[in-house]
Amino acid sequence: MHDILINWAPQETRIAIIENGAVQELHLERSLERGLVGNVYLGKVARVLPGMQSAFIDIGLERAAFLHVADLHTSGYNGRSDVTPPTPIEKQVFEGQTLTVQVIKDPIGTKGARLSTQVSIAGRMLVYLPQDNHIGISQKIGSPETRELLRARMQVLVGKPEEGGGGGFILRTNAEEATDAELADDIAYLRKTWAQIRQRSLALPPGSILHQDLSLAERVLRDMATEQTQTIRIDSKMQFDQLKAFGAAYTPTAIAKLEHYKGERPIFDLFSVEEEIAKALARRVDLKSGGYLIIDQTEALTTVDVNTGGYVGARNFDDTIFKTNLEASLAIARQLRLRNLGGIIIVDFIDMAREEHQQAVLAEFRKQLAKDRTKITVSGFTQLGLVEMTRKRTRESLAHVLCQPCPTCDGRGQVKTARSVCYDILREILREARQFDPKEFRVLASPGVVEMLLDEESSHLADLSAFIGKPISLSAEGAMNPEQYDIVLL
Repeated sequence: MHDILINWAPQETRIAIIENGAVQELHLERSLERGLVGNVYLGKVARVLPGMQSAFIDIGLERAAFLHVADLHTSGYNGRSDVTPPTPIEKQVFEGQTLTVQVIKDPIGTKGARLSTQVSIAGRMLVYLPQDNHIGISQKIGSPETRELLRARMQVLVGKPEEGGGGGFILRTNAEEATDAELADDIAYLRKTWAQIRQRSLALPPGSILHQDLSLAERVLRDMATEQTQTIRIDSKMQFDQLKAFGAAYTPTAIAKLEHYKGERPIFDLFSVEEEIAKALARRVDLKSGGYLIIDQTEALTTVDVNTGGYVGARNFDDTIFKTNLEASLAIARQLRLRNLGGIIIVDFIDMAREEHQQAVLAEFRKQLAKDRTKITVSGFTQLGLVEMTRKRTRESLAHVLCQPCPTCDGRGQVKTARSVCYDILREILREARQFDPKEFRVLASPGVVEMLLDEESSHLADLSAFIGKPISLSAEGAMNPEQYDIVLL
C-alpha cells in the first residue's frame, strides 16, 4: 500500500510516492520545462539521412527532433529480421514535407526528441491509435477468455469504419472491470481529441503543437493511482477542485482517495521528503548497518559501489559481507526509483566467497526491483563479480533536472591543485617572455595560488624573474576560481 503527496505551486508540481513511511519515488514538473512525451506536433522535415535511415524534423524546439524508419507508420517495420525489410526512409519522406508527429522520447542530454508518425492518445482505460484498426489488450489482463470477451465487447463499441467508427484501441489494465458505458465515454473523448488534432493540423503552421499530454497532477489520477493507493493528498485548494472535476470525468474510482491537505506544516515535511531530495543528490548513501553506497552517474552508465564501512555486527566476515549486500540490494532498488536512474547500471556488491550468498543477494535484489513500475532487466553476476542491469530511461534523472555541471570543475568533480596552477603560470610567463618584452609581468590568480607563489613557490618565482630579467608582481582575485589565472603585460 502507498500514499501519494502532491505539492503544487504555480511554477512547479512535485509528487512523492510514500511506501512503508519512506519516499520511494519523486516526480516533478516545472511549468516552463514540461516533458514532451505524448505531445503531437505539426513537423517539417529538415533533413533526410539515408545512411542512418532517419530524418531530422523541425517541431519548433531548440533542437531538431529525430524520426527513425522503424517509427514511420507506413513502413510496416516491426523490428523483426525475418520479415521484408522496411521501405527506405528516403522513399517515404522528403525535405520540406509536413508531417503530424508524436514525441515518444524526451530530449535527453545532447539528443533531440524521438518521434513517431503513429499517433497514440491515452485515455483513462484505453489508448487510441487513430491510424490503426487493431484492438489490443494489455498483457497484464488475465485469462484468454477475459481477453476475448473484452475484444468482442470493444469491436461492438468501436463500430465499423463505414459507419463513422473504426480506429485502433489498446485496453489498459484498468479496463478489465469497466462497463460498456465507461468504455464508450472513453472512446468518445479520445475520438473528439483526435478530431481537434486533425482540425488544428489544417489551420496551424509547421512547428506548432497540436496536442499536449496531461499535467503531472492529472497523470497521478490517470496513471499512478491504483488499488494499492490509500490516499492522494494535495496542498492547493484550487488544484484540488480542478483534480476533482478531472477525476469525475475520467477516474471516478480515484476521487474517493483525493484529499485536500490543510495542515500548517508544508506537505513535504510529513515524511521528510525535502531531506530525501537532498540525500538523493549526494554520491554517498548511508545504510542503517554502517555500510554505505557510492553512486556515480556518467554519460555511458551509472555505477553503484557497495562498502561495509563501519559494519562489524555479524559473527564472521562472510556474514558481515552477506548482510551488507542484502541491505544494499533494498537500498539500491529504492535509490534507482528515487533518483530515476536509467540506461545501463553496474552494481559492484562486496565480493562474496559463497555461491549461495551470491544467489540469495541476487534473488533479494530482483524481488526489490519487481516493485518498480519501470521496465528492468537484470543479468547475473559477471566473472568480475559485478551485476549488470538496465532500467528503461523514460525521462531525465533527478540530478539532471535539479542540478547543472559545476562551473569551477566543469563537471569533472575535481580541480587542479594550487601547485599545479602555479607551475602552469610559471611556464606561461616563460613562454610569453620569449615572445614579448614588457617592463613587468603581473599575475592575476585566486588567493590560494597567489599565497603559494609568495610562500612555498617563492624561490621558483624569484629564479624565473632573475632568468627572464623582468619583475613579476602578484594580485589575488577573490572572484577567480582555483584554476583561473591571467598574465598581464605591463
